Amino acid sequence: MEISFSFHKLKSSPLLVRTVPFAIFAILTVLQGQFHDPAPYWIYALKTAVAACLLWLLRQEISEMRWKFSGEAILVGIAVFAAWVGLDGLYPMMFRRQESFNPARTFGQGSALSLFFIAVRMIGASIVVPMLEEVFYRSFLYRYFIHPQFWKIPLNRFNWRAFLIIGVIFGVGHFEWLPGILCAFAYQTLVCRNNRLGDAISAHATTNILLSCWVVIGDNYIFW
Repeated sequence: MEISFSFHKLKSSPLLVRTVPFAIFAILTVLQGQFHDPAPYWIYALKTAVAACLLWLLRQEISEMRWKFSGEAILVGIAVFAAWVGLDGLYPMMFRRQESFNPARTFGQGSALSLFFIAVRMIGASIVVPMLEEVFYRSFLYRYFIHPQFWKIPLNRFNWRAFLIIGVIFGVGHFEWLPGILCAFAYQTLVCRNNRLGDAISAHATTNILLSCWVVIGDNYIFW
């Protein structure tokens, strides 16, 4: 009864439906870094599954969370991927970057567990994370910086202060902070330009699909 009531309360809050899935994912990400192999891989699988379930259960309450595939979004996604890998080594890192997710190293090249966790990571990065992060950063946080009643602000409302602040927040949340900032600017521009979140979701997914392929095919696990 109490769990049912709490979930009803979650679904009835425009703020909670857009922040709770991201918060749970972020908490599990921090927890993931506190353990030694192989625990982080299982925690990654858990947080991906939990986030996917929450987004599915809350899909009716997050009406803007709709995929929209367009040539413009795909091109932006490709450009962001090019910047992500092309700028590597050309700017100073704020933190020492370490290879933290390499299933082939941990479980053995070509092993069943290695292939399983590579698949989980690719699915998580290419499907779950784009929806999770775009809903949180572009739908909630950007509009919240414009007005606390963010749900009343149209997605195409442009505000320089919110644009710059959210871009920096998104960027510093990644080891690759500079392309992360540029990435946030590109995705936010898509949202403001087209007045929908779907373009940013598909652009984000395009970037992450290409980056995942770059990691796995080229053994560039430092980007994971």
